[in-house]
Amino acid sequence: MKTFGILFLAILSEVIATSALKFSEGFTKLVPSVVVVIGYGLSFYLLSITLKTLPIGVAYAIWSGVGLILTVIAGILLWQEKLDWARVTGIILIIVGIIFINVVSSVKAN
Repeated sequence: MKTFGILFLAILSEVIATSALKFSEGFTKLVPSVVVVIGYGLSFYLLSITLKTLPIGVAYAIWSGVGLILTVIAGILLWQEKLDWARVTGIILIIVGIIFINVVSSVKAN
């Protein structure tokens, strides 16, 4: 379970960095730009730790899929971005894929 906790922190760092990327306005604002660099660096570092016990495909699928979903939610909350049927369908497919990988796959964390 420790591995998945670290992976979740990697995901949160990535989502924070991605949100800060929009706030940085093309790296013209100092504080959000620093948050981007630190956030992505921390995210990749934490992701690399999870790769000691998780297969890279599983770790990356969870990291990118959950990160995408949380980033969409951030877009809705922070910038009032709208969802259309294509986005909703895509998010549902990603969630199903993550569940499928974690429930059906015989590969487990060490």
